Amino acid sequence: MRSLPPPPPPPPTPTPLPTSQTKQVSPDQIVISNQTIKQHSQESDAPNYVTTKSIRPPPPKLRQLPFQRTNPTIWFAAVLCLIFSLVLIFFGVATLIIFLGIKPRNPTFDIPNANLNAVYFDSPECFNGDLTLLANITNPNKKIDVRFESLDVELFFSDRIISTQSIQPFTQRRRESRLESLHFISSLVFLPRDLGVNLKRQVQGNRVKYNVRGTFKVRVTMGLFHLSYWLHSRCQIEMTGPPNGVLVARNCITKR
Repeated sequence: MRSLPPPPPPPPTPTPLPTSQTKQVSPDQIVISNQTIKQHSQESDAPNYVTTKSIRPPPPKLRQLPFQRTNPTIWFAAVLCLIFSLVLIFFGVATLIIFLGIKPRNPTFDIPNANLNAVYFDSPECFNGDLTLLANITNPNKKIDVRFESLDVELFFSDRIISTQSIQPFTQRRRESRLESLHFISSLVFLPRDLGVNLKRQVQGNRVKYNVRGTFKVRVTMGLFHLSYWLHSRCQIEMTGPPNGVLVARNCITKR
């Protein structure tokens, strides 16, 4: 009797796959699968040929200028300017100190006496006159000598000049006075008709008014320092009528 072959072994039992645990997700959360994350990582690793990056140019390099020596002529001129400025400051301060210490005063001009010798008309507008006045010029300073370098005295009737005289330059010591006689002669001087009528009326009224103006250039000496300036004197005099007219009133002012 023939035996039967043994039966084939039973197939292996398949191993069950691990079951993924399901997790409950709330409706407000977003779930991203692993496949999506891997795909995104692969895309980020891939080279990007589309995106361009702007490259800023490098900042310019600062060039250091080569050292240059100053010209000796410029240094010499600068030193001269400095010395000159210091000398000016020194003399300015010294002059101010001397000026405040001495307190200089302006010379004065006065008319202590005058004589009206003649006033007549050759025609209604042609005037002739003869006037002599005594000018007193005084230096009131106690410590300063003055020198008059230019002296011009003018005689006016109203605002019309009728004669002029000049005085020779001279020097005055401290507290010194000087008298100068000035003779004014007017010959055929034109006067407007209204001024001629006014002068005739004053002569008839025995009160004739004149204006005297003096312009002087004065130089003051203070040791080694010298100062020059102009003085202007204004005098109004009133006299009796000619031929023996005398001074009855005066008012004189002298200022720079």
